[in-house]
Amino acid sequence: MTLVSPSGSSFARMDRTRHLRSNDGILQLGRLDGRLHNSACADIFIARSRLEGAVALSALAGVPISIADLHHWIAGRTPPPRASEGLNDPISVAAIFHVALTRDDDAKDPLSRSTLNTLRTILDDRDEARTYGSNDLVHFGPLWRRVREIALAPFAERDLLAVAERVFELAEMTEQGPSAASEVATIDGRTWQLSAPSRDRNWLFATAMPLMLHRAGFTGRVIPSLTLLEKFLPASPGALSEQLADKLGQVASAGLRDLTAIERSMDRAAVHRQFTKRSKAPLLARLLIAYPGLQAGAVATLLGVTPQGARKLLAATTRPSVPMLV
Repeated sequence: MTLVSPSGSSFARMDRTRHLRSNDGILQLGRLDGRLHNSACADIFIARSRLEGAVALSALAGVPISIADLHHWIAGRTPPPRASEGLNDPISVAAIFHVALTRDDDAKDPLSRSTLNTLRTILDDRDEARTYGSNDLVHFGPLWRRVREIALAPFAERDLLAVAERVFELAEMTEQGPSAASEVATIDGRTWQLSAPSRDRNWLFATAMPLMLHRAGFTGRVIPSLTLLEKFLPASPGALSEQLADKLGQVASAGLRDLTAIERSMDRAAVHRQFTKRSKAPLLARLLIAYPGLQAGAVATLLGVTPQGARKLLAATTRPSVPMLV
């Protein structure tokens, strides 16, 4: 049991602990952001972060998938995740992935633009969304454009509370009115009013979260994995700001570990092989870290080589233990 002194010192300690926890998350994010500005592997990190963010968004939308599912889709081995068994899904993964990518359509950061263009060279999310999620685009497309417009508005205060208040503003702005009811007639002449099910919108707010953190000055560039939101919003912006602080520390720490692992993978690749100046194997090694399992057709398109040359490069790049000249 906590004894509260007349001066309220226990409340002061609680506020200080909460403040320190918030600062710890922001400090971790600052470390990640700083390393990305100086890392030669920042492009690989952003590419992988984009996929991690899409996985988190799919879970929020009620269609959980894994990173491996996206890798298989991008590599051309499978259709979009859950496309065959997800007939009762509230939304298609293809539509979620497309919305997540359109967040960066107007990005001014050259790194974000180049990694997005590379991904779309392998997999055209626009065609996939039209094929597998056209109805979802009709429903969520206009809503997403409104959410994105508000997310990009300047912040009067640059703190997590301001970001949390913006999320609640988005929730209020997109609040659904009474659902249109469908009238069903029974065989004996009676009628029933069946309300259409409401569709979750929190994943849209989470899609905009990396934009809001960037606009609020927390990051120097948009980091797609910073979706941060949980399935349901808490009761108030203050409670959400505390939740964001906790999640920020977790996601930023995971990002630091991933960036370190990427840099070590590239260092190992450089040690195991000697490349000629004109070789495209170093670029392929970077692509395979970002998108494991790429097939020869995609490699040929990305690197501008023949399919035979792509197969040769793939065979050489996937045997890291044997030093060779490529």
